[in-house]
Amino acid sequence: MKRSAALLLFSLFIFSLHGQGQGKLERKEFKSGSLVNNPAGESSNRMVSVYLPPGYDKTSQRYPVIYFLHGFSTTDKDMTDWFQIQTLMDSAIAAGHIRPVIVVFPNSDTKYRGSFYTNSSMGNWADFITKDLVNWVDQQYRTLASASNRVLTGHSMGGNGSLKLAMQNPDVFSMVYALSPAVLNWHGDFNLNNPTFKRLYKLQADPNLKNAVDSIYKEDNWQSFYSGVYAAMGIAYTPDPSRKAFPVALPVTYIGDSAVYHPDRIQKWEDNFPYFMIDNHLVQLKKLKAIKLDWGRNEDFSHIPVTALAFSKKLEAYGIEHEAEEYIGDHGNKIGGFQGRFFTEVLPFFERNWSQ
Repeated sequence: MKRSAALLLFSLFIFSLHGQGQGKLERKEFKSGSLVNNPAGESSNRMVSVYLPPGYDKTSQRYPVIYFLHGFSTTDKDMTDWFQIQTLMDSAIAAGHIRPVIVVFPNSDTKYRGSFYTNSSMGNWADFITKDLVNWVDQQYRTLASASNRVLTGHSMGGNGSLKLAMQNPDVFSMVYALSPAVLNWHGDFNLNNPTFKRLYKLQADPNLKNAVDSIYKEDNWQSFYSGVYAAMGIAYTPDPSRKAFPVALPVTYIGDSAVYHPDRIQKWEDNFPYFMIDNHLVQLKKLKAIKLDWGRNEDFSHIPVTALAFSKKLEAYGIEHEAEEYIGDHGNKIGGFQGRFFTEVLPFFERNWSQ
């Protein structure tokens, strides 16, 4: 019965789309001034995928904008392909899940497969989003160019980045929805005793190391994945350009098999964790019109359910209005598609709060 109802609903979507026309997905390149000549050698020419709603080319109407931040080791194109974004958004608009909007997917991938949407001496990835990208989109497209008409969402690393950038920039974005936000704080698989730190330290100490990226991803396994995550976070949070092959001051180093913890570096990492950022961004958080985060009960990454709930509880303790929800799912199986949370939860959340 449910399957038949879903097929009928999908057929109605398609029938409606033929009547109102289809939106358009385009991918363009633009130059980010914030990333020019960064010491990490990342290209300042960035790709961005943009969904334009049905009728965009036939009117002079201006539109609100949803910005979506992708996760670690993915790109803008990975997300639009996964979501089948043109069909999904056309259907969402036809069904009244969301008003006609522009949706923007920037590519924040790096050599280490993730920027963590943070400004550092190795590249200003927060400014890339909040300044360069927003200005470029407002100049390139017919947007409603105000914070009240810009909202931010993202998955995993992008969920982390969306919370971080929203609380730092309530003058740019008015609402945020974080899907399965990663590394909000230490816990479980994400901890200072993770053997990944030893692997990275040994790589860094290798006198023959010429390309850290190749060495980190030499093996296609979870060890390499976590090594990449920690390396990318180190470049964002404790960069050290003097270390040419691997420009990171690690928060944990080793003497033999004994870990050496560096409190100053650990503090810099924690200063960038959204959980700890709440304390110094209360005024900014209260300016946001709506905040929501969610996570899967059966997460692949054990730290996410615990730290997401802790993040929500901390907001609650400070009296910050928000929504938080645990659902039955893992890190990615309930995100895309017509049954996924971007379609069923994220878009209606923004529409509901825009209408208030």
